[in-house]
Amino acid sequence: MSKKLISTLAVFLGMMAYSQVTVGLRANALFNTSSASWDNFKGTVNGEKENTGFNAGLAFKIGSPVGGWFVMPEIYYTSIKNEATANVNGTSVNIEAKSNRIDVPVMVGHNFLLGKLAAFVGPVASYNLTTDNTFQNFKENATKEFTVGYQFGAQATLSKFVVNARFEGAFSKDSRKFISTVAGDNTEIRYDNRPSMFILGIGYNFN
Repeated sequence: MSKKLISTLAVFLGMMAYSQVTVGLRANALFNTSSASWDNFKGTVNGEKENTGFNAGLAFKIGSPVGGWFVMPEIYYTSIKNEATANVNGTSVNIEAKSNRIDVPVMVGHNFLLGKLAAFVGPVASYNLTTDNTFQNFKENATKEFTVGYQFGAQATLSKFVVNARFEGAFSKDSRKFISTVAGDNTEIRYDNRPSMFILGIGYNFN
């Protein structure tokens, strides 16, 4: 039993020794493709705006010595928001559902054309850093700090430069309430969205 364990460990360490690890910087533009809903108004929504966002971070591509497969864990700081303007009790109120978060995608992929092209898919874990904000007389009450989603996409590498495109979806909704802070006013605005976005970015590999 111990010989089999030692043999297995030796093979694993040998594969790691011959694996190629590439570290690089990444910067992406985020284009919102979801449709948010703003419900439970005791007023009227006049305008809704789905904004673009951005993220920046590091990617670690760990290549397998055989078969062209790789694992690519990444870490990003991400900022994106939706906003709406409503006429509530005769007053125009602009409210933002903003997400400043840490994203950790872990992609599994395969190289093509000697590594010049690659396709990948995998989960992404997100931790929301945004604190509850106040918009005029409305206090935000976000219900989730940690969410899990998925990504799939492709990238092209030319020398040390990388261009990538991917789609991100979510397994759960981003739900928030914006509650009036005025005494005796029970106005409550509810925001629901299942976030999804198209991501387009560039990068530079250090090795």
